[in-house]
Amino acid sequence: FVSSLFLGVGKTTLIQKVTQALKSSGIPIDGFYTEEVREGGRRTGFDVVTLSGKRGPLSRVSSDSSTSRHEYRVGQYVVDLVSFEQLVLPMLRNVNHGSGAEKKICVIDEIGKMELFSQAFIQAVRQTLTGSGTVVLGTIPIPKGKPLDLVEEIRSRKDVKVFNVS
Repeated sequence: FVSSLFLGVGKTTLIQKVTQALKSSGIPIDGFYTEEVREGGRRTGFDVVTLSGKRGPLSRVSSDSSTSRHEYRVGQYVVDLVSFEQLVLPMLRNVNHGSGAEKKICVIDEIGKMELFSQAFIQAVRQTLTGSGTVVLGTIPIPKGKPLDLVEEIRSRKDVKVFNVS
């Protein structure tokens, strides 16, 4: 797992370059990464992009400050949980239920506050990490404030190596 204290350090760029190198070597790889969405030079949200080429919103800046009961928010961003789960969960289930004959690599960029609103995602990540035939290449945040349970669980696993980038 790649970890960093700051946004914009290049965790996703690093993951994308490693992914390209692995793909060009013919290694079976699947997964997703998150990408900034910008309008007029200003960040307006994040998209989820799967390695198979599907794309959908993860979050967008909210124009109003009122919060509905079914709205998941991180700062100024409203998380589109339905879109996220529709893109990511089938891919994770596919990785988890594939044939165990060949080692697979699963890219999970990132396991952060927005993604962790999904209980189904948390369950799927745990299943992927315990799957014997899958190597996970992922990104996690360094905690600033209250630690995120799944992130700390991952960080403390004996079979996980964390690389901090700056």
